[in-house]
Amino acid sequence: MPWKDKTVKELRKEFAESAKDCDNFSALCREFGISRATGYKWLNRYEQNQSMENQSCTPHNIANKTDESIEDLILYTRSEHPAWGARKIKALLERQGFQMPCEKTVNNILSRYGCISPIESQKRKPFQRFEKECCNDMWQTDFKGEFKMKDGQYCYPLDIFDDHSRYAIRVKPFLSTSNAVLPTFRDAFCEYGMPKSVLSDNGAQFAGFRHGYTQFEKWLMNHDVLPIHGRIKHPQTQGKIERFHRVMNQELLQYYTPENIEDAERVLSEFRTMFNTERPHEALGMRFPAEVYEPSNRTYCDKVTPYEYSGMNHVIKVNSWGYVRFDRWQIYLSETMIGEYIEFRHTSDGETFIACYRNFAISEFSTNTGELLHRKISRL
Repeated sequence: MPWKDKTVKELRKEFAESAKDCDNFSALCREFGISRATGYKWLNRYEQNQSMENQSCTPHNIANKTDESIEDLILYTRSEHPAWGARKIKALLERQGFQMPCEKTVNNILSRYGCISPIESQKRKPFQRFEKECCNDMWQTDFKGEFKMKDGQYCYPLDIFDDHSRYAIRVKPFLSTSNAVLPTFRDAFCEYGMPKSVLSDNGAQFAGFRHGYTQFEKWLMNHDVLPIHGRIKHPQTQGKIERFHRVMNQELLQYYTPENIEDAERVLSEFRTMFNTERPHEALGMRFPAEVYEPSNRTYCDKVTPYEYSGMNHVIKVNSWGYVRFDRWQIYLSETMIGEYIEFRHTSDGETFIACYRNFAISEFSTNTGELLHRKISRL
């Protein structure tokens, strides 16, 4: 029977009326093009005076439906932290004492209200995580890329970051990168003690590969802190602080431009506090960095302790041009090392010799040619 000649409601009523006096129910169902089960359903509705319209399959009461107040909290937290995903939002609200649904439900709520972009979700890729075993085993440092303030000047934030706990030790804005590193680290050492090593990139403020050694490298070695530099053109070495800079962009600078350097000092200080004490971190089991970090027991003293070499190798004073003469070679070390004593050690195979400053190997040279092989600093 052509259903399109009449409305569906009319055909269902016609079927039910015909079925009351029908001897062959199966044949009637075939005539109307429906199954026996559907036929009995419409006949039952007709006899009970129920509607012959299609009815919604959605249940009147949804089991475990998230309370609207919780949905509001989720959406409010997302509005306060637009870059946060379901996991961080859930962890923060649970810590505040709220009974939260599972992470998938939180994610569905964010998606339903248009808070999550499918494209952005697909950008996240798994990665291998490198992490030092203890707090203060390594600090990472870098200047975040400059940004322009409303007064027209550029701001250069210098960040110091504990590798193990992700604790932001310093987020300090400057109008220039010159003369910023040493005072900031000195203040950090005074407040938190000294780390065992500091990882930086190869910027001129940190590394002196082409012109010997920087004052920063020498200062660290004077206080028994190992300077480490990431591979050139390989920012993954400092993945954590690069991620920290991305968070700063996404959660602060994307939405707010400081008026001037004083305003930048204020907002970056507030951001640092939020990052350390309010923002759950997935790598820390959704704990805050401040709950994990502990200051170093290596206290800082401005006075440099004199260092005594073993006396088993050649010890030579760097001349006023930054050179030393060892064997038959005139070797340039660095103007930074003028007046300092350097120990030279031959390697076991005799092919090379190593220049040592205090308890650090700072460079290696060929015995046959006097050629500099590398300037990588390592602890002896």
